[in-house]
Amino acid sequence: MKDQNCAYCMKNELLDKFGYLAFETNSSLVIVFKDQSHKGRMIVAHKNHVSEIQYLTDEERNEYLADVAKVAKAIQKVYNPDKINYGAYGDTGCHLHFHLVPKYKDGFEWGSTFVMNTGNLVSVEECQEVAAKIKEAFYSL
Repeated sequence: MKDQNCAYCMKNELLDKFGYLAFETNSSLVIVFKDQSHKGRMIVAHKNHVSEIQYLTDEERNEYLADVAKVAKAIQKVYNPDKINYGAYGDTGCHLHFHLVPKYKDGFEWGSTFVMNTGNLVSVEECQEVAAKIKEAFYSL
């Protein structure tokens, strides 16, 4: 089931406002978050329009969370952050997704909760560069 008003379901201009679709797996959409105040920040959204992780079957959940973990490994490989923060919100979006936010000890917001949107949007070309690096790392793991 797809929600016509959902950026993740429609993968259109709604998504383009905040993200760039890097690649898809069997269960996930892997998206570069255009606010790159934390270099390498990504979103991993479930392919189906489901609002909560508990609504997935065990198999679906395991496959999705394996993708989340593998994207985190790719971020670690490419950007070598000191920590990765995970955020799963969606109070208004209602589509299961995780923000993976690399944090650096000498960088922005170390020691605090990450800000959702700082306004530090990068160009499509920069998104493509991040996407290519993460995709290559993901599929080499």
